[in-house]
Amino acid sequence: MDYNGFFRDRLEDLRKEGNYRIFAELERRAGNFPRAKQYREDGEAEVTVWCSNDYLGMGQHPVVLQAMHEALDHCGAGAGGTRNISGTNHYHVLLERELADLHGKEAALLFTSGYVSNWASLSTLAARIPGCVVFSDEGNHASMIEGIRHSRAEKRIWKHNDPEDLDRQLSEYPKETPKLVAFESVYSMDGDIAPIAEICDVADKHGAMTYLDEVHAVGLYGPRGGGIAEREGLMDRLTVIEGTLGKAFGVVGGYITGTRELCDFVRSFASGFIFTTALPPAVAAGAIASIRHLKQSSIERERHQRVVAKVRRKLDAIGIPYLPNPSHIVPVMVKDPVKCRWISDWLMDHHGIYVQPINYPTVPKGTERLRITPSPIHTDADIDKLVSALNELWSECALARAVA
Repeated sequence: MDYNGFFRDRLEDLRKEGNYRIFAELERRAGNFPRAKQYREDGEAEVTVWCSNDYLGMGQHPVVLQAMHEALDHCGAGAGGTRNISGTNHYHVLLERELADLHGKEAALLFTSGYVSNWASLSTLAARIPGCVVFSDEGNHASMIEGIRHSRAEKRIWKHNDPEDLDRQLSEYPKETPKLVAFESVYSMDGDIAPIAEICDVADKHGAMTYLDEVHAVGLYGPRGGGIAEREGLMDRLTVIEGTLGKAFGVVGGYITGTRELCDFVRSFASGFIFTTALPPAVAAGAIASIRHLKQSSIERERHQRVVAKVRRKLDAIGIPYLPNPSHIVPVMVKDPVKCRWISDWLMDHHGIYVQPINYPTVPKGTERLRITPSPIHTDADIDKLVSALNELWSECALARAVA
């Protein structure tokens, strides 16, 4: 078999469909983000980033950078091993305490990423609890899907954000059957928010555990940045709250929070935890500083919501269609993979605006979009430039406009 020929053909198929992914080579500038330097074949250019998951700009916040510098000078670069073998640094322990407090739980457990925390925790819980049946929202992230699949536990998919369908499916099993309901709070592509209270009601009725992914909500919602569950006063009703350090907290890593016994159980049996080198101490120190700051400061969250609202108002004024939702994510709907890629390239090359096209398989075919993520550090001038460029390109591509 011509293996490389096979690879080339499949990659060419992606290009023809408009779904081939191209990395934007950027250099973020501390103190000047969302500005970044872009490296291209024809040289360098300055761009404004409109699609970062560093939602609040905490990746450049002075308290975070100072904490990381101090930890780097104090501890060196790496953790030196897995958590079990010489890699548990004092900063890891402090960070887990901070996270448990953030979510009102007894304990927390750190992982190297949000993907790994979902994959390792869900696969371990579902595989190790005898006879466990997992009920997964159909909109769940790939990390949750892969974790559930890896567990080989029985799996049921319930309609997205539909407690009635969840209730119907749970009703098919005896109450004594171990059950785990897995879902997200903010869904990252459409920006919709789960009815957490109603889902908890259904889960409680059937004796099911609940596993809530808050990766796109931690830091952004709730009086201390604990997420949607904190905002709605529901943290105590959830068995597991999972989150990330790589989005609103501005660094990298993932975690779960829950009872001491549950976290210790995952710690003791999850291969994705046991056999992975621990996060660098400087990363943990930066996360601690970021979480502590956002527990006390609501300035970033309040400005963030104001900028999001302003972007939406400006798009409404010129009829640029986006999915309405109650979160901070603004999905501008192009619905064509080739045009989505072309608009993204034109924005970058001619306007210095970086918005990554989101195509299949991240979203279903026919729902291709530009996923815009306003931040509290985008200025009014940034917003005006973005909206003006989109207005021009919408006409150039003869795309439909929203009717006011």
